[in-house]
Amino acid sequence: MIKINTSNQEETFKVGEELGKRLAPGDIICLQGDLGAGKTSLAKGICAGLGVKGDVTSPTYTIVNEYRGKYKVNHMDLYRIRQEDELFDLGFEDYLYGDGVTIIEWPDKSGALMPDQYLDINLRGEGTDREIRIIPQANKFIGLMAELKKDVDLSN
Repeated sequence: MIKINTSNQEETFKVGEELGKRLAPGDIICLQGDLGAGKTSLAKGICAGLGVKGDVTSPTYTIVNEYRGKYKVNHMDLYRIRQEDELFDLGFEDYLYGDGVTIIEWPDKSGALMPDQYLDINLRGEGTDREIRIIPQANKFIGLMAELKKDVDLSN
């Protein structure tokens, strides 16, 4: 696990951007935290790091937004999901096992459908200060974590 502290949205975005530069098709990123914790800011940075141009918006009402950058990016917000059956209607597993990078906000709503291998990111904070904890849930993310440690200032 690595822990990164940020003091504004721009820094949170930058952490996401550095992470996005290191992702590959098939990678699943789970963003967890309370409402307003910075999940969407981090997701916007990840998309920027993956080369997505244009506006990246929260998929709170649409559930899934798809973008094209270096790879296809599927940005999901499962906050409004009430039952796992709704995920089948969305084609949830097709997104997870497709050829893009998948970012999931509120991944706990996916229940038993959540795969074993993903990068778990927890965001906490008050005001503009954030603590970002990045925990790899798969060996394939260990190298990514080492690279991220080198390129993001963790001294704060």
